[in-house]
Amino acid sequence: MATTLPQPPDTRAPPPSSEAGASARAALAAHESPRRRIVRLLILVVAVAVLAKGWVVTDIDLGKLANAPNAAPILKSLLQPDVVARDSTQIELQVGVVVGAGSDSPSVATAPTGQQFQVTPGSPVPGGAVAFDGSGFAPDADGQIRLQNSSRGIDALWLRVRTDATGSFHADTGWPDYTTLPPDTYQFHLILNAPTGNVHPSDTLVTSLIRIGETILLALMGTVFGVLISAPLSFLGARNLMGGSAAGRVIYSVVRMVFTITRSVEVLILGVIMVVIVGIGSFAGVLAIVVHTVGSLGKLYADSIESIEPGPMEAITATGASRLSTVIYGVVPQIVPNFLAVTIYWWDHNVRMSTVLGLVGGGGIGYLLIQYMNLLQFNQAATVLWLIVIVVLTMDYASGFIRSRLV
Repeated sequence: MATTLPQPPDTRAPPPSSEAGASARAALAAHESPRRRIVRLLILVVAVAVLAKGWVVTDIDLGKLANAPNAAPILKSLLQPDVVARDSTQIELQVGVVVGAGSDSPSVATAPTGQQFQVTPGSPVPGGAVAFDGSGFAPDADGQIRLQNSSRGIDALWLRVRTDATGSFHADTGWPDYTTLPPDTYQFHLILNAPTGNVHPSDTLVTSLIRIGETILLALMGTVFGVLISAPLSFLGARNLMGGSAAGRVIYSVVRMVFTITRSVEVLILGVIMVVIVGIGSFAGVLAIVVHTVGSLGKLYADSIESIEPGPMEAITATGASRLSTVIYGVVPQIVPNFLAVTIYWWDHNVRMSTVLGLVGGGGIGYLLIQYMNLLQFNQAATVLWLIVIVVLTMDYASGFIRSRLV
């Protein structure tokens, strides 16, 4: 005979109905006072007004993004850094032409080593075509043809040429009217650099490597001196160590104010100030980093001290130990790991900062970068930029590895 067991009652709450959800929203809306709604609306209006004002003040014009293709030559140069080079031999040939009289036959100059430079015709006329041909040169060599006339003070670039795989080149130009180049004897001066020898590191790369080493050492010295100053001051800027008396609270406030002031000034501004004091060079960059590091590391160190466990300090104090002994044995063991981690991170940070201090004369690789940019030498500037990226990435991974080992 089968026995049917009674089913246990279903104690699960029924799913909320749409009426229950609506009543819950109504209850929440009822608890929100009209005053709070008005305040919320005012905050929204103020936020929109601030954004609109910011749009106007910062002169945002999305239509100007249409000029982005103008940056293509610069971006192309940044992708072609000046890293390797080859020694080159300069070959010069000069051909004379007579404007206003003479023969239509070509004017030819031949080098002792067999290279030939020809200008056709030898007597150009206004509006006529002038052909330039060369042969016997090194393949893929760059050069320029200059128009010269010493009596008229003319020495100008006429055109640029590049030899093909066989060492030859050909180019055509027109000849201007007599008002631009009056009848006279002129010379076309060909200057062509023929690459010779093996590939070797470029002068730009060698100079950049020297400067990046200077930059790393600049950051190291600034960090070391910053730590030597900020570490002792951080104990005076910790509330849990200095809050026991009125004098301690005054010292705490003064030290914290020093930290705030020194880290509030941007490192580039500090670099400008130090350049005025000690002159252009790496020493100005070191001083700028020291001042900024004192404020930043001092605050981080002091915050680490304030976050320690009070138990060890209270236990040591209960034994009758002096204040100095309490700090040495109750505080220092707890903060050493954090101090090491923060210090290594800040050296990594200072390396990045030191790369731009050269922009204001603070030494390092930034000084080299701003020179290349001012001279529109973007291939050389690309070498510096890529080297900075590589060093920063390396420092980032190295500092993370060291922190994982020490902390």
